[in-house]
Formats: sequence, C-alpha cells, structure tokens
Amino acid sequence: MKAEIICVGTELLLGDIVNTNAYVIARALKEIGIDVYYHTVVGDNFARIKEVFLSALKRSDIIITTGGLGPTRDDITKDAIAEALNLKMIINEEALIKIEEFFKRVNREFTKNNLRQALIPETSQIIPNEIGLAPGVLLEKDDKIVIMLPGPPFEMEPMLYNYCIPYLQKKSGAIIFSRVLKFYGIGESSLEEKLIDLIDSQSNPTIAPYAKMGEVTIRITAKAKNKEEAIQMIIPIEEEIKRRVGNYIYAFDDQKIEDVVAKMLIEKGITIAIAESCTGGLISHKLTNVPGISKSLERAVVSYSNKSKIELLEVNPETIEKTGAVSEKTAEEMAMGIRINAKCDIGLSITGIAGPDGGTLEKPVGLVYIGYSDKNNTFSKKFLFKGKRQEIKERAANAALQLLREKLLEF
Repeated sequence: MKAEIICVGTELLLGDIVNTNAYVIARALKEIGIDVYYHTVVGDNFARIKEVFLSALKRSDIIITTGGLGPTRDDITKDAIAEALNLKMIINEEALIKIEEFFKRVNREFTKNNLRQALIPETSQIIPNEIGLAPGVLLEKDDKIVIMLPGPPFEMEPMLYNYCIPYLQKKSGAIIFSRVLKFYGIGESSLEEKLIDLIDSQSNPTIAPYAKMGEVTIRITAKAKNKEEAIQMIIPIEEEIKRRVGNYIYAFDDQKIEDVVAKMLIEKGITIAIAESCTGGLISHKLTNVPGISKSLERAVVSYSNKSKIELLEVNPETIEKTGAVSEKTAEEMAMGIRINAKCDIGLSITGIAGPDGGTLEKPVGLVYIGYSDKNNTFSKKFLFKGKRQEIKERAANAALQLLREKLLEF
C-alpha cells in the first residue's frame, strides 16, 4: 500500500512552523509496512488543496492530511476534499454534541462558525479528538483511504497512534522493522565498497548506508507479517556484515557512543577524570546524560584558559609557551594532570580550535588534540575536523569518546 502525506497550512509554507507532523506520520506508517512516496505542503487555498488532493488520489492508496479542520474561514481541508470526491458535507451529531457540551461547560457562547467542526463529508466517520474539539475524518471510497487529522501535533499524534495506525495495520497486514549498525573509523564509500554485493542484491531485507556527523550507519530493513519474522530475516544479513566489517561497529539502533562508553566504564569498574578546553564540557555533558555514570566519572574540568591548565591540571607553563595550548604535548599533560590529581584510572583531555576565528596556517580552525593517560601509557592523537563551531565541538567530543572506547577494550 502506497501512502501520501499532505500537510495544509500557509504557516508551514512560510516557515513560521516546522512541519513535524509529516515526520511523525511517516515514521508511524513505516513501522506497519506502509510505504510513503510523497510529502506535500499546501497553503490554506481551496483550489490548491483540491488540486493537490486529486493528484494524490491518482497515485496513492492512502492519503493522510493534517491541518485545516478548525472553525475559521481558512479551515477548508474537509470542504476541498469533499468537493474533489463529489461528496456532500453533513453534520455529525456525535461531534456536534461534544462541541455544544464544551461551550456549556466553559460558559461561552456557541458561535455559528464552530458548527464547521462538526461537518464531515457524507459516508465518512469521525476520528475522536480527546484533546481538542475538531474531530478527524476517516473515509473509504473507490479502494482509497482518506484520513484527515488536525494540525496541532498534541492533538494529531494521539489520534494517529490510538486510532489510525491500528486501523491501517489491519489493512496492511505487515510491519517494517529495522536494525541499525553504527560504524566508526571507516568512511561511507569504503564501507559501501566492502558490502556492495549485498547492497546490489538486496530486495527484502534492504540495506541502506548513510552518514551523519562523525559516524556511518547501515540500516537493515525487513518487511514481514510480524516483528519476530522480520528479525529472523535480518539476522543472516547482520551476521554477514559483522563478519566483513565487524571491527568498525561500535553500537546498534538507538545507542549513542556515550551509552557504550559509560556501560564499559561501569561494568569494568574503571574511574575517569576529564579535562576539556575547546569542547567546553560537551564530553562530560554527554557522559552525565547516562544514568549510573557517577560510579565511574570522578570529576570533569573545563580548563579553557592557559591559566586554568597550569593551575588545575599542572600543565608546565613552558609547554604552553613552546608548543602552544593546542598541541600534542599540552593535551598529554592535561590528561596526565587530571588523572593524577583525581587519583583515577584514566585521564582524558581535549584541546583545539573550534573557530570560526583563531586559526592560522600552521594551526587551522578544526585542529584538535585528544589526550589519554593511564598508569601505563600517556599519548595524544591529532585530528582535523571540518564544519562550523558547534559541528567541530560535536565531532571532537565524539572522537574523544571513540578513542576512549578503543582503549577500554584493552582493559
């Protein structure tokens, strides 16, 4: 079954409101095995809503709209769709009673325009709105399913999950289940090359590589009658990918690098202290988002200035004078200093130039040194990241956690 999402609202076209509804609906449909081929945004214009809907009707089995169900003159979604389908608008008594009772309860006058919220196309049924007044609409005509939902997400989402998805799942008879493998230390093109025969021969399950900030992922997606069957379809593909490139895999599904590292620290009983400069506490922030990390994270210091590096971490002033605050040696002394002062198993440090200013030909924006120290070993690693200031900080923090993960594998 092919679905299409139409979001109605001039405010969406103008960028005044972010269109989160399409994202939520598409993800919900994916989980029950319904493919979404088109997203459309259209303003509060009768002719254009009708035109967009008629186009959707020709190419999609399911059309879900959001917005334009309220009481005002620009709430015209139902009217436009009813005309497109040659259906009359009729009063739904259940919806009308709810609206009238609401106005009595709040002691407000029931104005004539509120009657619009109780009007629905003939042959359709309402979808209860347990939060707002405007009900949704569900109708089937000529083997097509049309669902109209209100625009406000806090109204739309409960209606979608409580009523629409169960209804559509019965129609679909399938679910889509995905397994995500996360990689570090290998580029998207290199990963694809190693798996190209699997990708080229895919049908069900499908294999989709994609990259985002600081990591590459593979999504294995199966369409099946139920989750258990989908998992059994995915397992052989996942095992083959692990056999080929498993040494680059660090996490699965919704796991983040900080979740993986925190779990390793806690399970191994290892304590750590962190000294951050260019990331301004971002590494510590990521780790402290994980419950239970207090068992391992002893302290964290944002040593942004040279003075703080010297006073708090016992970095040798001559090191900064000769090599600079952003250098291999400074990173190493920061890591060793925080470890010794905190009496921890591991010291982790980071220093760099996040930009947009401060870079030179010798030390450009994006240059970062990550320092590591334990009782047997102290070293630093050089990185050069691209992007804006926040992107560099994010990439640097993730790289530091990845380096830490690699060292924890040795414990």
